Amino acid sequence: MSTATIATILLLGVFLVLVFLRVPVVYAIGVASLLDFFYLNINPMQMALKFVSNLNSYTLLAVPFFILMGELMSAGGITDTLIAFSKELVGWMRGGAAMVNVVASFFFGGISGSSSADCASLGPIEIKMMEEQGYDREFSTCLTMASSVEGILVPPSQNMVIFTLAAAGVTTVSIGQLFVAGYMPGAVLSIVLMIYSYYYSKKMNIPVTGKFNLKNCIKAFFKAIWGMLAVMFVVVGVIAGVFTTTESAAAAVVWSLCVGLFIYKGFSFKDIPHIFANVVETLGKVLILLGVSGAFTYLLTYLRIPTMIATGLFSITSNKIIILILLNILMLFLGCLIEMACLILMLTPVILPIWMQLGLSPIHLGIVMVLNLGIGLLTPPVGSTLFIGSAISGIKIETLSKKMVPFYITMFIALMILTYFPQTFMWLPNLLY
Repeated sequence: MSTATIATILLLGVFLVLVFLRVPVVYAIGVASLLDFFYLNINPMQMALKFVSNLNSYTLLAVPFFILMGELMSAGGITDTLIAFSKELVGWMRGGAAMVNVVASFFFGGISGSSSADCASLGPIEIKMMEEQGYDREFSTCLTMASSVEGILVPPSQNMVIFTLAAAGVTTVSIGQLFVAGYMPGAVLSIVLMIYSYYYSKKMNIPVTGKFNLKNCIKAFFKAIWGMLAVMFVVVGVIAGVFTTTESAAAAVVWSLCVGLFIYKGFSFKDIPHIFANVVETLGKVLILLGVSGAFTYLLTYLRIPTMIATGLFSITSNKIIILILLNILMLFLGCLIEMACLILMLTPVILPIWMQLGLSPIHLGIVMVLNLGIGLLTPPVGSTLFIGSAISGIKIETLSKKMVPFYITMFIALMILTYFPQTFMWLPNLLY
């Protein structure tokens, strides 16, 4: 075997073995990369340089601001106002509590940008609300976890920022276009979940409660609008060219701080150090992943692994439909084993060249990848949202995993729609840009 082949096996083999041994992913990447540098006789200082250069990005500054914005809004009391607005909007429908769950996650996701934050913040309220309307705890928890994935699709999402950074070595991806493109996929996922919730509610004969009241709906909207304006700072600011992504994120943080302190009064000045401590903890995990992935990505490129995979795929078949299925299976499988930010950084340089050879947009891949890996957040053995759902509901992970099967199928339908019918969401960024 050639040196490149042995180095490829060493890099991927050591990484996978360490992951299956439950070594933290960041250490698995670092150790596998360092061993490969030594094997290839590349100066290990190159690894340090790649670590630093991957963090030397102005766009990356937006990530801590988005995380801080989500923490401020979560602590600021916006949860109650969003659920109240969602109740007025869809709570009168068949399966009203389930519909509220889905819609509230759509709104809250645009603020938190995180599936885990959505599940942890809204989950206790939504599960109790659904149980009071007659749903069992397992279904309520599963729907809460599934709907929380909307949070990583609806902008602003730090995972989309990470995707643009990971794609930079292949092509330039507009974060503004990616943000705009995220709204419709979030809506598609919401619709399929609402359809399944309607079917389940009718099957279980869940009673219809309440009637639509336009006056109360408008009143609830104006209570919730203060929090949702933080999202408008980011999305509208970037689209209109008023702010860069980083500047808009910083402006949204200032707004979120004022809303939380003076309008919703969900926290006080003495709570701010604790909020910042949570942000630093989360940010530390993200930044170290970004750093070590720089060295890992360098080795992937140096060993021409993306080219090898592309050549292998196209030698099996040139059928676009089959290749897309295989790429989705790859992302879904790895999403069950490795956390999201890390996979975005690892897979984007590999899959994006293949995706573009198929004549598809990088924006399209960003959406499909985020949803694929979002489903991975709900699957054992490492799904963080699955663990949170288990913690807040008191239901064992094994039980939840079994009960999630209909939701996995429902979300897979949404994934296929977005994969094979990109016009369902690409029309919006194409229209605005």
